[in-house]
Amino acid sequence: MMQTTEKTVRARNTVIPALGFGTYELTGSDCREMVRVALEAGYRHIDTAQVYENEEQVGAGIKDAGTDRESFFLTTKVWFDNYEPAKLETSVENSLRKLKTDYVDLLLLHWPVFEGSMEPTLEALLKQKEKGRTKAVGISNFTLSQLEKACEITGQELVTNQVEYHPFLDQSKMLDRLAQKEMALTAYSPLARGKIFEDETVTEIARQHGVDAAQITLAWLLGQPGVVAIPKSSSREHALSNFKGAEIELSAEERAAIDKLGSPEGRLIDPSFAPDWD
Repeated sequence: MMQTTEKTVRARNTVIPALGFGTYELTGSDCREMVRVALEAGYRHIDTAQVYENEEQVGAGIKDAGTDRESFFLTTKVWFDNYEPAKLETSVENSLRKLKTDYVDLLLLHWPVFEGSMEPTLEALLKQKEKGRTKAVGISNFTLSQLEKACEITGQELVTNQVEYHPFLDQSKMLDRLAQKEMALTAYSPLARGKIFEDETVTEIARQHGVDAAQITLAWLLGQPGVVAIPKSSSREHALSNFKGAEIELSAEERAAIDKLGSPEGRLIDPSFAPDWD
């Protein structure tokens, strides 16, 4: 019997499957195959982006799986080269063509890189929802102050801020602010690019549960209100094993031990165009 990712997060009026399948750095036939495998295995949330240059392969994998479009959640992200309103519209049309779908469930601005005000770009993003190209809109990599500004412009429309989040990066302030706004935090790089497999605290808790560090980390993330996680996997075995993370119940003591690993200095993703982090 196929497992399915049944745990969900409600963000405003949008229901997001809490465990998603990330496709960053998956390319070519590997990407196509893993998207098919993920959907056939029961994942109901696929995450991609224009800059990953794999939307076409994601679309092919979706077609190969034959999964009913209404039964899974699809996210893509607009790259900042396309933030000028007319370019944004064209880029979204191109993304949909590559993904072989009429709409995505969630459309994000990938990074807060603006030549002037963010308002024209956010208004162009909202128009994509009005035109039915996406069911919901959100942002990614926005700081607390940028989040506030974006919400001032868009009202109650934004459903998530997709940011780096794992046991080594303290995101408590962002979590609190998003909770106040009834928005989700979507965690990318949730396994800290493999760093969790070297951590004694996480690996010891995993040993006691008879699972691996990835499953414990996902249990820690998905056990937090309002958190969605999108781990990438390049193997069927790991993609399937990640399901267990949604099923594991950690004790308060175990959660507290993992909480202590986080710090503001734990960030791993910090490109030259990144904002001045909070």
